[in-house]
Amino acid sequence: LVREEEGVGAKVLANLGVSLTKARSAVEFIIGRGEKPTTGEIGLTPRAKRVIELAIDEARHLGHNYIGTEHLLLELLREGEGEASEGRGVAADVLDSFGINLERARSETNRVLSEGVARARPTRSTSRTPALDQLGIDLTAAATAGKLDPVIGRAKEIERIIQILSRRTKNNPALIGEPGVGKTAIVEGLAHRIIAGDVPETLERKRIITLDMGALVAGTKYRGEFEERLKKVIDEIKTA
Repeated sequence: LVREEEGVGAKVLANLGVSLTKARSAVEFIIGRGEKPTTGEIGLTPRAKRVIELAIDEARHLGHNYIGTEHLLLELLREGEGEASEGRGVAADVLDSFGINLERARSETNRVLSEGVARARPTRSTSRTPALDQLGIDLTAAATAGKLDPVIGRAKEIERIIQILSRRTKNNPALIGEPGVGKTAIVEGLAHRIIAGDVPETLERKRIITLDMGALVAGTKYRGEFEERLKKVIDEIKTA
């Protein structure tokens, strides 16, 4: 987690005053180093499996369709608190030695994620799609700003998506597959093609918005609020 210096988890730790180099050294000091390189399959300990399971739950709770370093960080801390009676894991002990607890990490994670979403969204004061801007992330804007990684090896799938979107009828492509197989990468690849002008005229200057279902549902306590919010989004899509 600390080696992924550009990840959200590492940014959260750095923002909270943790030296990533010192954190890694502390872990290595506790667990030690093997005498020779490991070959073959490396298994997960029961505690590591538990952290991954908790990270999946955390991602779902936040409405995310991925497991990131931020989810792993939070669940290392949560698992450490929950299993305190049985002895915490090495990671939780090291983080505790730096004064990092679940509450501080969660607060800083929310702040870092909010900043990232805000940077990817266009200015809302002059936008014709305020609901979409609030509840979604503009992938074409993110691609223009250089915030999306290049997509390699998906040219065939991206071309197929472009063909379907260019039809007059039956022009709704569906990307189906298990988490992690690259569905989002294909859409991001399409965003890159759009900003590069490497698309048919019908797709030029179009925007790709990924809708945050968690944000769409959040705060809809009363009957009809969710439907009203969804209707605003659909109306903006029609008129955009």
